[in-house]
Amino acid sequence: MATKLRKAKRAVSVRKTSRSASKSSARRRVAAARGKAKPKTALRKQTFVASHLNPDAFAGGLRSYAKYRDLGIAAATNGLAVAHVIKMIPPCDPAVVSKRHYHDVEFQMIYVLKGWIKGEYEGEIATMREGSCWLQPPKIKHTVLDYSHDCELLEIILPAEFDTVELE
Repeated sequence: MATKLRKAKRAVSVRKTSRSASKSSARRRVAAARGKAKPKTALRKQTFVASHLNPDAFAGGLRSYAKYRDLGIAAATNGLAVAHVIKMIPPCDPAVVSKRHYHDVEFQMIYVLKGWIKGEYEGEIATMREGSCWLQPPKIKHTVLDYSHDCELLEIILPAEFDTVELE
């Protein structure tokens, strides 16, 4: 009896999966017929890359108060994305760091590896600490306000090439 019950349950779950798949493909056909299907974008060729910690790999970059370690993602993705570790240079000087700006990007995510950073994001002040992660929507106006002496961030941005617009 238990074997029949297990077989019946498996048959039901298989049927549900099949119905779900056929429903979603039917939805895609209907959407395509209505002209609402998303066009498929060509995938960029990507290559395997690994980046290992090397304290000498940090160099200057976008900001004078930070050093950047490129993780090799831009080259490996043919410009689809860029990823780097950012070490903030102490001490924080508000006269230097507090320049209002935005980035013309499609996606920007920041994760705090060490320390903390405080910023203002279109009127909202937030302090991000080790383990914090945030998404900066495209073109959000923001300002760095302060950071700890040991602040390190991981930043991932799409596309790899983007403009930063200074507002002050």
